[in-house]
Amino acid sequence: MICLDNPRDSAERAVSALLKVPAPADDLGRLFAGAGHSLYLVGGSVRDALLGRLNVDAAADGLGVADLDFATDARPERVLEITRGWADATWEAGIAFGTVGLIRHGVRFEVTTYRTEAYDRTSRNPTVAYGDTLEGDLVRRDFTVNAMAVSVPGHEFIDLFGGMADLARKVLRTPGSPEASLDDDPLRILRAARFEAQLGLIPVGELVAAMRSRTPRLTIVSVERIRDELRKLMVGADPVAGLERLVDIGVADIVLPELPALRMEIDEHHQHKDVYTHTLTVLRQAIALEDPLPDGGPDEVLRWAALLHDIGKPRTRRHAPGGGVSFHHHEVVGRDMTRKRLAELRFPKDVADTVTLLVFLHLRFHGYGRGEWTDAAVRRYVHDAGPQLSRLHKLVRSDCTTRNRRKAEMLAATYDTLEERIARLSEREEIAAIRPELSGDDIMELLGLSPGRLVGQARAHMLDFRFEAGLVGREAAETELLRWARENDVPLPGDLPDLPDLPDLPDLPDLPDLPDQAT
Repeated sequence: MICLDNPRDSAERAVSALLKVPAPADDLGRLFAGAGHSLYLVGGSVRDALLGRLNVDAAADGLGVADLDFATDARPERVLEITRGWADATWEAGIAFGTVGLIRHGVRFEVTTYRTEAYDRTSRNPTVAYGDTLEGDLVRRDFTVNAMAVSVPGHEFIDLFGGMADLARKVLRTPGSPEASLDDDPLRILRAARFEAQLGLIPVGELVAAMRSRTPRLTIVSVERIRDELRKLMVGADPVAGLERLVDIGVADIVLPELPALRMEIDEHHQHKDVYTHTLTVLRQAIALEDPLPDGGPDEVLRWAALLHDIGKPRTRRHAPGGGVSFHHHEVVGRDMTRKRLAELRFPKDVADTVTLLVFLHLRFHGYGRGEWTDAAVRRYVHDAGPQLSRLHKLVRSDCTTRNRRKAEMLAATYDTLEERIARLSEREEIAAIRPELSGDDIMELLGLSPGRLVGQARAHMLDFRFEAGLVGREAAETELLRWARENDVPLPGDLPDLPDLPDLPDLPDLPDLPDQAT
């Protein structure tokens, strides 16, 4: 970690940290030196070393993949020649922009030729011109904290623009003028907000002014690059800080317009909360509840669901006589808006579908009231949430932002009771994976049907029956299927027996009454 009082000591310790890079990094440096070329570790790798965040030991031990960025005076074709036979794998997707990708011993390297790049007023891609000096390469970089370098294998620390001091002061500046930097690549506006969310680096005043004035230029940046920055921002240590920055400078109006739209005017009777402030509070509370993913990372899906859960409110707000305000069906409208926004940002389908489901279900708990739900309703709640039930629990609990302590405690107690009911039902039956007791094949065999619409209708009915009755056994399930078929004039095979009486279902034990709750 950076020492504020002794920059020289910080530099020495930063170099010491960089000495821990995997052996292939030094091997790569020696390869380039032997071929008459320079090689420098640059960008985020150096920044993270200064912050104590560079973890390459796991990659060296085969426990993960580290990303290391390098700059060199060698042209891309020469890089390929130098590393031929050294890398375990090579990819050339970025070679048009001067970048060659390599993997060796679990470590991923990106080697980029010194370059300058700039956007014109209409292009989404930079034009690339190769440079001949490290200084010329560093000055084109986005921020001073990413414009530091370390020679490989010698580990000489190079900081031409005060990046280490900016890290120590936790500020974000550009190596040159901020206007020129953002004109070179408007995506840097989003990157600045992302670094604020990830690292707590606050843009200096002149950078903020440039971000605000250059915001319209984001329209030339590809949707995919914008999406990737938003996703990185959302998994940062403090995504709320980055989101507030985007709203403040007007960027959110372009890339995520549903968020600033939540800043609805509070009516004079104060019958509803500021939905924008409420949403950011829900996001903070969801982060506090989230469980790390298997890879140790934050729960991006829960965070997006928390951010978008109320985006349907502006479109559904209605004023009632006497000053009341309602948002009827905002979860349905919000579901559709979420699906549309994430599709426009070209999110992976699995992520978009999961976030959309959570937005749609987040309000259903409030129909629970004082525990009036039947067991069938509880089964439906669990079934509809499916594998997202744990996330739904966290989202619903995060959605309580009332300052009324008694009301908050009552809502929490009510949800505790719902979770207890789910647990008790789960002890009796496979509530987390509810299926009809008769499969589609069973239905076709019993009713003499071929695959088609009627089979789907029959299965849907048997699923409803499963919700209402619980596990009743195959005989009772078959009896119910035959009853449904006859009531719906479904032709039956001629050798079926008369419809037997449906056996009495066992009574489920009553659950205790809940205390009075505020809804």
